[in-house]
Amino acid sequence: MSSRAEWIRGQTFAHRGLHLAAVPENSPAAFEAAIARGLGIECDVQASRDWQAMVFHDWDLDRLTDETGPLLERDAAEIGGVTLSANGEAIPDLPHLLKQIGGRAALLIEIKSRHGFPVEQLCSSVGDALAGYDGDAAVMSFDPRAPRWFADNAPDIERGLVVTEEGKKGPRGAWERRLALRHSRAEFLAYDIRDLPSRFAARARARGFPVASWTVRTPELRERAAQHADAPIAEGDGLA
Repeated sequence: MSSRAEWIRGQTFAHRGLHLAAVPENSPAAFEAAIARGLGIECDVQASRDWQAMVFHDWDLDRLTDETGPLLERDAAEIGGVTLSANGEAIPDLPHLLKQIGGRAALLIEIKSRHGFPVEQLCSSVGDALAGYDGDAAVMSFDPRAPRWFADNAPDIERGLVVTEEGKKGPRGAWERRLALRHSRAEFLAYDIRDLPSRFAARARARGFPVASWTVRTPELRERAAQHADAPIAEGDGLA
């Protein structure tokens, strides 16, 4: 099997951009710093109340801004007026991020979801933003419904499944991973570095799936990723 996501192999992705104390995660400054270092970029998107894709990791504004409450309770225009506490930059939406990158770095977009969340509506917004984008970009999610949406509705966009084996090491967990991969129709995996080496990940690689690994935070974990995956999603000392 040959994956359309072969471009992932050999990349190093800056986890939520190249962020530091004064450069917050998922900020324009963090993305620009990653580009300057020649790194790929991994970012997160959450939905606004009007189902626009906002570049932000948490469900709530509390940790990274001086505002509080869920993003889902605010429209995109309102969220775009909220600034990040560490450097005063506004929270970008996905179209602004794509315009900033402009094909200068490979991009992995993690679509955030949870039980009961209508992820398909967020997928539609992400798909609209990526339509016509000229650069290496792929979507991924823990929720197999997200890559499946792209397989069914925007098949030109590469799609991946984010996987952790935490709390799911037994036979039932192995069965759930196989089922999720089959349902998702993913073309690559993003695997929890804590679970490597993994029989499931090794079998996927043997079948031709590129395997990225998150979150690589130390040189030791970077070496583990080099042995058992194809692309580290890294931050801090993991980028050295």
